Amino acid sequence: QVQLVESGGGLVQPGGSLRLSCAASGSIIGINQAGWYRQAPGAQRELVATITNGGRTNYADSVKGRSTISRDNARTVILQMNSLKPEDTAVYYCNANIRSLDRVGTRSDDYWGQGIQVTVSS
Repeated sequence: QVQLVESGGGLVQPGGSLRLSCAASGSIIGINQAGWYRQAPGAQRELVATITNGGRTNYADSVKGRSTISRDNARTVILQMNSLKPEDTAVYYCNANIRSLDRVGTRSDDYWGQGIQVTVSS
């Protein structure tokens, strides 16, 4: 069974940095497009950054220049966040379209992680 597991969240002071990791477990071939999203209390879930299979990246204006999304290996996607602000406080979710094998061949499915809390506060 394929799962996405996020790690690296926590409490950080304004101006600090965090490195969020999203690791895919289970029998997979690889990760197609992946992204990070976040949801603050009382707000809708919003896109933070995405990365394609070819490495093309896209960022929300609110994090552009302060964040970097990358692939660590075939199973892991990283979000490096710097110069963090209190308004970055949210639950961060990893999303990935993952290739796997079933009885008839290759398939691609979307998965979400369980979410991880990031709190920026002094």
